[in-house]
Amino acid sequence: YINAWQAMPNGGDLYIQTENIILDENFTGPFNVKDGRYVRISITDTGIGIEKEIQPRIFDPFFTTKEIGNGAGLGLASVYGIIKNHRGIINVYSEEGKGTTFNIYLPASGKEVVVEPKISETVLNGSETILLVDDEDMIVEVGKQMLEAMGYGVLTATSGKGAVGAYRKNRERIRLVILDMIIPGSNGRETYDRLKGINSDIKVLLSSGYSINGEATEILDRGCNGFIQKPYSIKKLSQKVREILDS
Repeated sequence: YINAWQAMPNGGDLYIQTENIILDENFTGPFNVKDGRYVRISITDTGIGIEKEIQPRIFDPFFTTKEIGNGAGLGLASVYGIIKNHRGIINVYSEEGKGTTFNIYLPASGKEVVVEPKISETVLNGSETILLVDDEDMIVEVGKQMLEAMGYGVLTATSGKGAVGAYRKNRERIRLVILDMIIPGSNGRETYDRLKGINSDIKVLLSSGYSINGEATEILDRGCNGFIQKPYSIKKLSQKVREILDS
């Protein structure tokens, strides 16, 4: 979605389609996944398109065509990682000046859907001040709106240096830092250590588009208070935030 609207600065159309599909070995073989029943999700925009020369690189971590400060180039890499973890496929078709289509293929389940009892639908509120750190402007804006809707005061930063500066200036107010794993200027571990150096009792919620991996586990072992995977719902975020603040 973020890439689509950025590709249409003057407006355009965004289409999202889903369908059941059967893929054979000729299609799935190059991706090292099984053939069979899949669900295809297609996201199409009528934007500026992607140059043919760079299309093979768009899923590479840190590859970006954006200006410095407008993203670290991890959005599509995160999407690729999530889909691969689900044994799926993602590919792209694009023509300059005409638009782009991303096709996502996820294995279809033959299991009967069982509706589990809901544990809690409650969005938990608060009034503390939270520092939200992420290099993606859209994530910062959406996260800020979620937290403010819960009643929190929100400060934001888009780099490790900015996060440390904001915390140093407002440490008496800030009760929790939501810290992205990978941000310009330093990684999550370095930023966490610098924040911890300012206040050894700081409370930090680590966030990432990836599931918990070695580096995230290492930060948690250093005393980080929790982990939340992006994208997250307002309910999940509210519960995780309250869990840490009340601990």
